[in-house]
Amino acid sequence: MKTLLFVTDLYYQANGRTYYEEDLFLTSQLRESFALTICHPQDIHAFEEKHELIVFRNAGPIVNFKDKYLSLRERVIANKYKTYNSFNGKGDMNGKDYLLELTKAGYPVIPTIDDIELIEKLPDVETYVSKPKDGADSIGFELISKNDLTSKFDANVRNVLIQPLIDFDYEVSFYFIDHEFQYALYASDKKKRWILSEFVPTKEDLKFANQFIEWNNLNWGIQRVDACRTTQGELLLVELEDLNPYLSLLELKPELRQRFIENMKNSLQKALQS
Repeated sequence: MKTLLFVTDLYYQANGRTYYEEDLFLTSQLRESFALTICHPQDIHAFEEKHELIVFRNAGPIVNFKDKYLSLRERVIANKYKTYNSFNGKGDMNGKDYLLELTKAGYPVIPTIDDIELIEKLPDVETYVSKPKDGADSIGFELISKNDLTSKFDANVRNVLIQPLIDFDYEVSFYFIDHEFQYALYASDKKKRWILSEFVPTKEDLKFANQFIEWNNLNWGIQRVDACRTTQGELLLVELEDLNPYLSLLELKPELRQRFIENMKNSLQKALQS
């Protein structure tokens, strides 16, 4: 059997999500096809040489261990380690600067800046959102009134993103393996982000999600396209999670969940053979 180093923080506490339950289920399924070791994200260096593929899963926000994460990426290049996801993504695995790039390129994304002097490029609203570029799980998320913007931000500091507060009907997430759509889930109550139901996307919805998967051009792995449906019916990108997206596997119908597992196993084999 091929050997996997499955990286997860089973004790990480996340609002509305049980990381450890998802990963214990996932590892129980993967063990049928792979020899698997579970490892905390801060201990990767002790095990990486003994495994054929490093599978980065529910490890929690990398801001909690940023130096070790960056060191891992350096070792992956130097030692030609195989990782899952592949580390050539352009989304969250590198921070959130991509939201600036997508905004400038005209993609359907919540308009984003990192320079208060460019505030006129955003819609004129009463409330704005700020969040750190290396944040996750709403860490550092803050609502700021229009009147407080200029006093809140230093024009010389660019480590925070600024966006208009969007009025939306619901949030929806599209899940992909190796550029192939798997399923979609949505929160019908926007105040309860992680109470999710299956979402049946239209062709236009899938076209929306696919454009970000094509832009990212990840070699292999799991990606989650998070979006919000505005009150005008438009989908806007919230984030492109291409490092360790939570999958809400235990919320899926058994047949859909099992199909995802089989597709993931095939994807892992593809990564091992690359």
